[in-house]
Amino acid sequence: MQEEFGRVFTMSATLRQVAERAGVSVRTVSNVVSGFALVAPETRTRVQAAIDELQYRPNAAARHLRGGRSGLVALAVPEIASPYFGELAGLLAEEAERRSWLTLIQQTGGNARDERALLDGVRGQVVDGVILSPWALSPGDLTRRPEAVPLVLLGEQDAGGMLDHVTVDSIAAAREATRHLIERGRTRIAAIGLQPHLENGTAARRLEGYRQALSEAGLPADPVLEIPVDRLHRRDGADALAQLLSGPVQIDAVFCFSDQLALGAMRTALQHGLTIPGDIAVVGFDDVEDGRFSTPSLTTISPDKEAIAREALACLDDRVGANGQVPARRIVVGHQLLVRDSS
Repeated sequence: MQEEFGRVFTMSATLRQVAERAGVSVRTVSNVVSGFALVAPETRTRVQAAIDELQYRPNAAARHLRGGRSGLVALAVPEIASPYFGELAGLLAEEAERRSWLTLIQQTGGNARDERALLDGVRGQVVDGVILSPWALSPGDLTRRPEAVPLVLLGEQDAGGMLDHVTVDSIAAAREATRHLIERGRTRIAAIGLQPHLENGTAARRLEGYRQALSEAGLPADPVLEIPVDRLHRRDGADALAQLLSGPVQIDAVFCFSDQLALGAMRTALQHGLTIPGDIAVVGFDDVEDGRFSTPSLTTISPDKEAIAREALACLDDRVGANGQVPARRIVVGHQLLVRDSS
């Protein structure tokens, strides 16, 4: 125990102190801490009692470093406040913990400067690897890095097949969402969420899927019904639908490229006295919790977020310590259309 300025602190016990208290070797204590099976039950009980009494805590950082790993993995996302990225970050952190990693989360703002600064500032001694959802960097930016720190990409930007990449088939998903609206008898379907100012390609692929579904049904694509947004926020969705409702074409459905956009669009529709889905049907993309509990509940494309987390960490785990010998992989996880009250 150590006393300082009237406060009492418990000093961390060492492996040797635990061994002395239990009357065993340091190696035996290490075997118990590591979960090594070949330790006699009575010895394991005695060591565990000493660990509990001395409040010994294994030095995870030292253990990782002895194995050539820091025990830290970085997750970089555009917006921590985004429900989609928040849910994904939680799943990634849980999966990382199962693999004995601690997750550091960084917000990039989705701009090239901060995304590039993140990659330029990463050092192999700090983190074992990075999982990045890039919005602004080009494939060339992603492959021109000062150090070969393992990097796994999420989203649509695949760095020309040079890096591990976990994604969803946004074209197929958007086509399915739009086809669902067509099958409900909707013929004047708008798309909200174009983002020509970004490099990530997500909006472009969702637009392509939307147009494919229209073409398959013999419906013409109308640029007036394809609305760009600055961000994928509720306010952007609300403003976009207001723009559509004041435009020259009367719409009866809208496919939004994110659930946040869809939730904003639904609020505008209700404020204009429209019924959902009677006057206008709405479909989103992401399956965030808010959409499950909105009124009406939101029909949406649900990416397999658990699979995204699992596959991204598996890629990183395989690549750490592989010295570049593991070929880059592109993994497409599944999705499903969840039909709810809004359509």
